[in-house]
Amino acid sequence: MKDKKPFYRTIVHPAGMLSFQIIIEESNLMILAEKDLREKARAVLWHHREQLKQYIEAHPEFYYSFTPLEVEKAPPIVQTMAEAAWLTNTGPMAAVAGALAEAVGHSLLQESSQVIVENGGDIFLHCLNPAVIGIYAGNSPFSLKIGIKLPGSDFSRGIATSSGTVGHSWSYGQADAVTVVCRSATLADAAATRLGNLVLASGDWSQIETELSRLPFVEAAVCIAGRKMMAWGQMELVSLED
Repeated sequence: MKDKKPFYRTIVHPAGMLSFQIIIEESNLMILAEKDLREKARAVLWHHREQLKQYIEAHPEFYYSFTPLEVEKAPPIVQTMAEAAWLTNTGPMAAVAGALAEAVGHSLLQESSQVIVENGGDIFLHCLNPAVIGIYAGNSPFSLKIGIKLPGSDFSRGIATSSGTVGHSWSYGQADAVTVVCRSATLADAAATRLGNLVLASGDWSQIETELSRLPFVEAAVCIAGRKMMAWGQMELVSLED
């Protein structure tokens, strides 16, 4: 069923927030806010999707490129994705899910002091209470066994996961999951893609550590390949089995 919620969404447990789902074509958003803002969320998502679709129709290279591109006279959603691509050395579409989640999330903050928007596993989070984000890593024994606990905060964060073994998104790497925490969901999405491209099945993290030194906006990262895992940065990992 098209409107069935992906099971991994059930591992996010915020307190005192209402949840609702918005689906427009490929975009499937789970949103949590202090009140029902589904109509506004739908309108904002539709607006940014239309701007992006119209830009891609006129500039198809934006959709197909695996490397950064210069953009001129572009809508804000396109500019944001292009900037993330340059900062992470990826194609601009690597940031599309995070960028849409972030655009919707920032808009809803005008009417709710707490907002979480999840789009295909990429998350915009502005939550005054602690939240746990579980990590789905396919067939790895770590899958759905660990999560990142984020303290409550009055600023926004982005949490994104890339995989070379799960889902339909393209990746050069062989990670079961690379989860990244940034202040921006757009940057988190692009950075997770970039790091995911470098993960080897052998669990050699040397390239990841080198690349993280070039991405100062990444606050924390968890990389999983089979039975091997690397955690980097300031974070609290928690068990989801309690």
